[in-house]
Amino acid sequence: MTEVDTLPPNTADPGTTAALSVDGLWKVFGPRADKVIGTPDAELPRPELLKKTGCVAAVKEVSFDVAPGEVFVVMGLSGSGKSTLVRCLTRLIEPTAGTVTIDGHDITNASDAQLRDLRRHHVSMVFQHFGLLPHRQVIDNVAYGLEIRGVSKAERRKKAGEIVDLVGLTGNEQSYPDQLSGGMQQRVGLARALAGDPSLLLFDEPFSALDPLIRRDMQNEVIRLQEDLQKTMVFITHDLQEALKLGDRILIMRDGAIVQVGTPADVVANPADDYVRDFVSDVPRSHVLTLRYVMREPRPDDSSEGPIMSPDTIVRQAARAALASDHVVRVVDNGELVGIVDDDAILRIVVAEESVSP
Repeated sequence: MTEVDTLPPNTADPGTTAALSVDGLWKVFGPRADKVIGTPDAELPRPELLKKTGCVAAVKEVSFDVAPGEVFVVMGLSGSGKSTLVRCLTRLIEPTAGTVTIDGHDITNASDAQLRDLRRHHVSMVFQHFGLLPHRQVIDNVAYGLEIRGVSKAERRKKAGEIVDLVGLTGNEQSYPDQLSGGMQQRVGLARALAGDPSLLLFDEPFSALDPLIRRDMQNEVIRLQEDLQKTMVFITHDLQEALKLGDRILIMRDGAIVQVGTPADVVANPADDYVRDFVSDVPRSHVLTLRYVMREPRPDDSSEGPIMSPDTIVRQAARAALASDHVVRVVDNGELVGIVDDDAILRIVVAEESVSP
């Protein structure tokens, strides 16, 4: 029987809004891996599980949803399972158990032909190692995915040219990869991922091999592109500063399991345990926390004058106006006064940071 070469039917509930949904995902490496799940052995620390069963649980019962247009960052130290997780999403690595749904399509039970359709038309991946074709010019590297789809040369070159301009590579169309810097090569990789107009972009530590300044430029490039394109992104990193800068929400992993999921501000303000607390201990809180985390309840004697700000305003951004005003900051959400921020609240954050700065 010929395999169906399009994705399985959309099985999502009509009320579901997730672009990506992961439910109870496991990846266990080793003999009889599926027999580990659901047993007391599954809860053993990795060294003990390996010694007893010969298996390693790289991903342990991970569940999360990603909204359309969201930048969802998965972070953790080396060996936490984050790269295995992202490869399970498109079954580059086969999950041991659980389900993955992309735009309502069940990926876990897709055929090989359906997976090829997924990778060609719906999902693109950007890796740490650029994987560019050294014998092809930039324009043809960018157009490669369209070529695989069977798009005509004229059409794919036209589309690739537009994406080359979008990612800031104008003038380098005829260059070969070895003529470009690392940062520019990664722009080619990013352009290639965007050329097929995927609904989901997966980034597996794409900037970790770049110099710090180039890495910062590429992070800013992702932010700029996201403002323009509003793509759904899952971004893997071991760098907390990168996670805080890029993520709408952050999932922190340890030993294959989820430790905490939340917005950058929530992770910094309310770490789930000592592991996360150690991660965020050196983060400048005024650069991450919003007024929502420092405001107090309004009182009848509060001034009706002074600056009005959103609860999502970053403390550092609010500090100058707040400290320059003779009145408290009124925090307003959808036309309703929800909180008050006075100078003391701002200074407690800013002065505390200065006192621990080297």
